Amino acid sequence: MSQAVKILHADRIPTTGCLVVPGRVAFHELLHLEQLFAGRTITWLIEEETTLDAPIEAFLAKSGSGAVFSADDADPATAGLQLRESIDDGGVLIFVHGRSVARASTPCHIPGPVLTTLGKFGLPTLPLAVEYPRESTLSIEHDANLPGAIISVGQPIAADRVSAARIQESLFTAAEEAFSQRPLLGSSLGTALLNGLKRHTRTKIRDGADDSSLGFDRLLAAALVFSRYIREETDNPRVGIILPPGKAGMVANLAVIFAGKVPVNLNFTASHEAIRSAMRQAKLDRFITADPFVRKVPSFPWPPNRDLIFVERVLPKLKKKIITWAILSRLLPAGVIRTLFRIGKQRGDDEAVLLFTSGSSGEPKGVPLSHRNVLGNVCQFATRLQAPSSSKILGCLPLFHSFGCTVTLWYPVIEGLDLVTYPNPLDTKRLGELIQKHGVTFLLATPTFLRGYMRRVKPEQLKSLELVVTGAEKLPRNLAESFEERFGLAPQEGYGLTETSPATNVNLPSPTGGEGETVVPSSRPGSVGHLLPGIAVRLTNPATDEPCPLDQQGIIWLKGANIFPGYLDDPKKSAQVLDGDGWFRTGDVGRVDADGFLYIEGRISRFSKIGGEMVPHETVEAAVNKALGLDSEAERKIAIVGVPDEKKGEAIILLSTVAGRALEQECIDLRYKLMDAGLPSLWCPRAILPVSEIPVLASGKLDLKGCQELAEAES
Repeated sequence: MSQAVKILHADRIPTTGCLVVPGRVAFHELLHLEQLFAGRTITWLIEEETTLDAPIEAFLAKSGSGAVFSADDADPATAGLQLRESIDDGGVLIFVHGRSVARASTPCHIPGPVLTTLGKFGLPTLPLAVEYPRESTLSIEHDANLPGAIISVGQPIAADRVSAARIQESLFTAAEEAFSQRPLLGSSLGTALLNGLKRHTRTKIRDGADDSSLGFDRLLAAALVFSRYIREETDNPRVGIILPPGKAGMVANLAVIFAGKVPVNLNFTASHEAIRSAMRQAKLDRFITADPFVRKVPSFPWPPNRDLIFVERVLPKLKKKIITWAILSRLLPAGVIRTLFRIGKQRGDDEAVLLFTSGSSGEPKGVPLSHRNVLGNVCQFATRLQAPSSSKILGCLPLFHSFGCTVTLWYPVIEGLDLVTYPNPLDTKRLGELIQKHGVTFLLATPTFLRGYMRRVKPEQLKSLELVVTGAEKLPRNLAESFEERFGLAPQEGYGLTETSPATNVNLPSPTGGEGETVVPSSRPGSVGHLLPGIAVRLTNPATDEPCPLDQQGIIWLKGANIFPGYLDDPKKSAQVLDGDGWFRTGDVGRVDADGFLYIEGRISRFSKIGGEMVPHETVEAAVNKALGLDSEAERKIAIVGVPDEKKGEAIILLSTVAGRALEQECIDLRYKLMDAGLPSLWCPRAILPVSEIPVLASGKLDLKGCQELAEAES
């Protein structure tokens, strides 16, 4: 294996003196840093509480001058003036890390207080991201040709602009540039799935709907044979799939990919209007489904029978071929199978899957994800998670749900994790039984679904779980605490969007460190966790769209291999969220703390601009819940909506299922309670609108469009 170090963007290194801040560094990289700055005076900078590895300590003792600083220094600017002489005449001051332990591919191992002090020295600063590619390889990857490390030089920061937040931002961007060099990103999802099924033949998918199981060897054979049938049925590049999680849904998706086509898993819980819109936008002429599911969802706007491919009718007819290929697929190398079935012709930036947004704020938008996007996100999620091969994942999120697609379809197949499926994420009683029966270790859910576990599942049924990750909506603190108290396991909050393939952030249990090691935490309540490997972040001011530091509230922009290329046939909407340089405007508002944790503080569509001030709806909702003593573990009972107002631009309306008859007095009483709790008067609801229920989507997300229509109709 090559242990070479690859240097990216060496042209960014200034000829003038600077403070060099590597996000992390090992002994071998010290030698390369010395070579990188050869011919210049080097001073090694160490925090006084740091514990160094013996080889690094010996290296520094031999290599010249050093300087020490304290993270507790009350006057870092003065310390910076004293250090400035080290960078006179083009000298470099290189910060050296102590011993640390962190999850794979964490770009910054510098504790928040230390980073803050470095940012206050007032010295021109050059961040360096150090990536170790072998830390973040999938089981199917061949890492023989990967460099031992990639040192990616970040954008230099001028002395009058330097801060911890700007050092972080430069490190994240440099780390993204290093991750984007991976050969995996130019390959094919079909090839990756084929290699995963071939490599992990003993892994199984267990279908909780009928208590059957299917080994990956048989799954491969069925998908290969079915793929040829699909090729014969349609010349269309996309194929619709209307199936819940289970064996049939897995076989259908694999077969469509192996056929060189794009699977489009349709949201059967959406409105007829939204479903027909998705069908029309995707230009579908064939749909894979099953008779029992057609009978179960009779209200779905089913296409004509001639356009439907019934999986349970087709596969029995192909049984002999499937048996033949079950044998052949074991004997033949993956490369031969790939050639015979023409798998992997589409790759890299070609479209791999097509998803549709939930439509929470309007008509669903088509989100094509490329092979690069999907493989990048599987790699980002899998390598940060580092789940052992014995792990078992519960797959109950719908396949049209972006997390359900990436994390419970592609991820377990590629990495070889046993998958336990069930078609209904709301049937938590049955899900609890399946978790206990199969020893499931990893549960992916939404806070809405967690409430079902709280009500219907016994603690002993979830004893096998080692990790619970929630997404799609904010995880209320008291729900997380109640879940941990009942089941002995704290749910970890993550974040992602359909447009980001979808995972971008996740909290995970922090590693444990040995004596003298600094532990880089990987979980912080209230946040959505660290960025996954290879994702960069920047923020812009919600009112002015000007760039703002990461530690100030702003609209979140993300960049990485997982960012989609643009909305389906909609360049206008694409231009509204993509800047042409790969940055994606999420529409969410948040900030990043000194330890790299991202906090989501609202969605820009969930802010009202009142009298020139941005009012966050979710913050007001939390205050109202507290003032009214509502239990956030229960079903949603209130929602804040902004409506047009002639005087102040917008007004705040409270939708409530608990409102009484004396609405005016209730609103006055609530205003006083909120103001007593410290909420500005401007943020208080102007009126209460009683409703029978708060509109929500199947995923548990608030139906913003439905709420807005209710509020505007009444107001």
